[in-house]
Amino acid sequence: MFTKTLTAVAILGLTAPAFAQDNPMVGGAEMMADMSIAQNASNAPNLTTLVAAVQQAGLVDTLAGDGPYTVFAPTNDAFGMITDEALNALMMDENRDQLAQILTCHVVAAEAFSTDIMGMIADDGGMHPVPTVGGCTLTAYEQNGMIMLRDENGREATVTTADVDQSNGVVHVIDRVMLPAGQAG
Repeated sequence: MFTKTLTAVAILGLTAPAFAQDNPMVGGAEMMADMSIAQNASNAPNLTTLVAAVQQAGLVDTLAGDGPYTVFAPTNDAFGMITDEALNALMMDENRDQLAQILTCHVVAAEAFSTDIMGMIADDGGMHPVPTVGGCTLTAYEQNGMIMLRDENGREATVTTADVDQSNGVVHVIDRVMLPAGQAG
């Protein structure tokens, strides 16, 4: 994990921390910069599926830990794009490892606010590789002023709410679940 953290920090090119002045609301709920990612997510009504999945995968302590992390948090509607059958199967105990891998493909072991991400996209000529804790590499790019992500399967997500400051990192809410290479959903 330490090596992955150093690699992520080196690849993301992060230096000084950035701080949001006004923390955006998520799903109509206030997000508190002095609370952890896990605590804030549990207060957002549009992230209940994500919270349930994090609990099922045994990742609550990780997302309540020191970090820093950048989490691309899929909404309930994003999870709704996955068939009920597939989502129910992922939430079964015997599929906990697969669920954990999917969820950690939304986590970067460094803190990156939108200005940082847009800078990296610009520095890399329009496409920036984002290695995740789950071993996936997302591609960040800009489209119509919005940060977009593409997973290894070509699935695209838009950052719909950026820069939700947390005590252990930052959350960017996205409108699609990102999947590891070769997984359909």
